[in-house]
Amino acid sequence: MTSIGVPGEALGGELAGLLVGIQRLVRRRLREGLTEPRLRGAQVELLRLVIDAPGLRVSAAARELCLADNSVSTLANQLIVLGLLRRETDPADRRAALLYATHEAVVRLDDWQVRRTALVCDVVAELPAGQRAALAAALPALLAVADGLRGRGPDQEGGRSDR
Repeated sequence: MTSIGVPGEALGGELAGLLVGIQRLVRRRLREGLTEPRLRGAQVELLRLVIDAPGLRVSAAARELCLADNSVSTLANQLIVLGLLRRETDPADRRAALLYATHEAVVRLDDWQVRRTALVCDVVAELPAGQRAALAAALPALLAVADGLRGRGPDQEGGRSDR
């Protein structure tokens, strides 16, 4: 039992389902009226990572995203075709590739972020003050959950990699 009287397993299940549902609803609302090709979640994750760390190697991106090198290479190829990513040979190791986001990718993700923030802010602003305060109070716990998930490897209890 948690301190609020909800079994930890039930709370974890509810939270996981709710976060996935919220993310799906946000994506659907933001896709309305888009004219450019839709990006998949993994493509966006790779772009964000490369924007934050220009010149990142494919292997380093794979480790960070918990994906196989060939999966990241496939994602990179898809983004290169869309004009959102550049791949350059690493001058220090000609066998390795370095990834760079294009200006179009940066603009596109910045626009998405602004629109996403505005959408969620509008919905949160409509909540009663008590619910807004509860959300604000829950942010440290949600950050701790995110940190716990980042640190969990597939070989740790509960970190099954077959899903």
